[in-house]
Amino acid sequence: NPGSADFQLMEDSDGKALYENVLLKSATWVTPDQLMFVVGATRADKIAHIRSLVPDHFFLVPGVGAQGGDLEAVSREGFNAQCGLLVNSSRGIIFADQGKEFASTAARKAGELRDQMSRLLDEFLPDV
Repeated sequence: NPGSADFQLMEDSDGKALYENVLLKSATWVTPDQLMFVVGATRADKIAHIRSLVPDHFFLVPGVGAQGGDLEAVSREGFNAQCGLLVNSSRGIIFADQGKEFASTAARKAGELRDQMSRLLDEFLPDV
């Protein structure tokens, strides 16, 4: 989110960014089974830090595919012991074909993403 610096990256007097304070505070309200955080895929370099702040929570991760998010980088940085990721790729699937082959192309793209995720799970979390 290019506009995130307007608020999310603002630092408090301790040098902690607003998004960090929001994550840490909201994580105290309920258990990890009751709260999921939305963490965009386009900044995989930030996912490892966010994972360190909330290690047991699931992340809903939009932005893989058409928005440029890299599933392998997201998985490497975001997996926890239970997987911890719910990856979303909407535009990369629904806009994969504008013609008569839409359904088969969308199915193929969804299958490719599923297969890639399966390989990454096997690679990074073989016991899950």
